[in-house]
Amino acid sequence: MTRQIKLGAFLPGGGQHIASWRHPDQPADGATSFEFHKRLALTAERGLFDAYFLADGLAVSFGGASEGGSAKVAGLEPVTLFSALAPLTSHIGFIATASTTYEEPYNLARKFASLDLISDGRAGWNVVTTATEAAAHNFNLDQQHPHAFRYARAKEHVDVVKKLWNSFEDDAFIRDKESGAFFDPDKLHATDHRGEHFKVKGPLNVPRSPQGHPVIVQAGQSEDGRGLAAATAEVIFTAHQRLETAQEFYRDIKSRAQGLGRDPRHILIMPGVSPFVGRTSEEAREKYDRLTSLILEQDGIALLNGLTGGTLDLNGYDLDGPLPPAAPTEGNKSRQALIRQIADENNFTIRQLYQWVASARGHFTVVGSAIQIADTLQEWFENEGADGFNILPPWLPTALEDFVNLVIPELQRRGLFRRAYEGRTLRENLGLSYPHNRWSAARHAVQAAE
Repeated sequence: MTRQIKLGAFLPGGGQHIASWRHPDQPADGATSFEFHKRLALTAERGLFDAYFLADGLAVSFGGASEGGSAKVAGLEPVTLFSALAPLTSHIGFIATASTTYEEPYNLARKFASLDLISDGRAGWNVVTTATEAAAHNFNLDQQHPHAFRYARAKEHVDVVKKLWNSFEDDAFIRDKESGAFFDPDKLHATDHRGEHFKVKGPLNVPRSPQGHPVIVQAGQSEDGRGLAAATAEVIFTAHQRLETAQEFYRDIKSRAQGLGRDPRHILIMPGVSPFVGRTSEEAREKYDRLTSLILEQDGIALLNGLTGGTLDLNGYDLDGPLPPAAPTEGNKSRQALIRQIADENNFTIRQLYQWVASARGHFTVVGSAIQIADTLQEWFENEGADGFNILPPWLPTALEDFVNLVIPELQRRGLFRRAYEGRTLRENLGLSYPHNRWSAARHAVQAAE
């Protein structure tokens, strides 16, 4: 089968751009409106997106540092939201974010396994380590754990969750009313994990879904993040401004994964792209300029304070001067480095910098016609920069509808994107392999050897 672009839709109800809630098209209460999220899910499914993705935070984030700016101070918990949306859709996947730092493996495994069953095999888990002091203060800590500690815990956490998802073999449930045999106890397995961070006996009290277990997604770019992604992730969300850095990341992750005995084809790398789409490039620029004009200075400053790692307070600095140095962070190290890179390479002032990253916080912003945007996606896809893209429409619903109505048909015309879903599960549509139960695989290996 010809390789085609995979697409995620990153659709926070409050919008992506920090000023999106001020746009006439964007509902001001979108972050907490179920009906609005329902509309977004149905639009994305009409566009044949592989998945609806949501990030998540574990603390109130005031001002521009949060997803969608002030409109996302309060929002909905993603797994809860997706459990309600799943029965209203039939093919689109649901990738929810959950933290390995502040959630226990058993509860997390149970929650996502339940979403996978409710959606009939369309769930994904975006693995995050959560990098804010504000979140730490909500979980019995005076300050967040160091970066290296969070990633060591995350690696073990994912391992435990995968063990729990293997508790029941695929055919464990007999449910024979006549004989009274409900399940085969020989096909239920304890986890019996004892490690540095976790002690979990198991088994999990949720069976496997039609896709085996939820797709594992990760979004780290630091050295620790790359190591975790190469070892555990099936889909990797990443942020790049240039094809060259995207290629370096793509080749590095694929090489690391192969070195760990994994098939590089079964790890999809999907950079974030924030598209301002017009029928002409002039119309696209007008859309960009209009949204940019709605940014409040205090939100722009708050956004950069967060993206530079929380170690730099820009209040009081000349907004038309350069970005000052920031001390190293124990938060999101890769994003801190990326924001510094964007500022330096473009010689941006503080004001120009927050205007540029306001729509996607370091992800690639593209302003142009459908043909120009399709050209960019095709170039990255065909030159080892991406297996697909996580699309971040700057404001909603219009920017999503623009992409679905204008860019998707252009990609289809070029043979780069599907005209119908290939399967029913998220794995089938992403072209990922089925994760065979490790206990079943061991039994079959013994039987084959006899």
